[in-house]
Amino acid sequence: MGQVRVWLVDDNDGFRDSTVWLLETAGFEVMAYASAHAFLEAYAGHRHGAEEECLVSDIRMPQMSGVQLQDELLRRGTTLPLVFVTAHGDVPLAVEAMRKGASNFLEKPFGDDTLIEAIHAALANTRNRGDGAVNGAALAKLSPRERQVLDLVVASKPNKIIADILGISIKTVELHRANMMNKLGVRSLPELMKVALGHG
Repeated sequence: MGQVRVWLVDDNDGFRDSTVWLLETAGFEVMAYASAHAFLEAYAGHRHGAEEECLVSDIRMPQMSGVQLQDELLRRGTTLPLVFVTAHGDVPLAVEAMRKGASNFLEKPFGDDTLIEAIHAALANTRNRGDGAVNGAALAKLSPRERQVLDLVVASKPNKIIADILGISIKTVELHRANMMNKLGVRSLPELMKVALGHG
């Protein structure tokens, strides 16, 4: 595998600078931009060779948000592996982004390794696009009740609301969530979203 180019789009100067340093130290080639418009202009004018590429973008930015940037790339037919970062824990936005094909979303602050692993996973997902059967097999392991809980989690419902909807206790919801994550082999909400939305 040749060098991986990471396109970084974030309007926070401090985060952008520290992330460039982190990714360059990890061996990536990094192109960083303060806005989605600046990135689109640079990306359109760039010669894209055989090297692998990944986009890391903030979800909330002025002028054009990360989700709007994703829409624009889809409109242009650009299937760039995409990892979103957000300081707002904005799960509904992230779910929408993942439904449209984003590989992952990370809530700031996150560990250095978390971002590097997310980029590698996004690239691997792109390489293995044909392995969709994994999700169906994994989801088939869930009980009907666990599937109900999963659907409500993906719909961004908190445990208390899920408990009310299903007429069970919060403790039982937590138990179903733990069993479900165990059966699906995931450790976090973003990983769970990926499997549920078909990117796992």
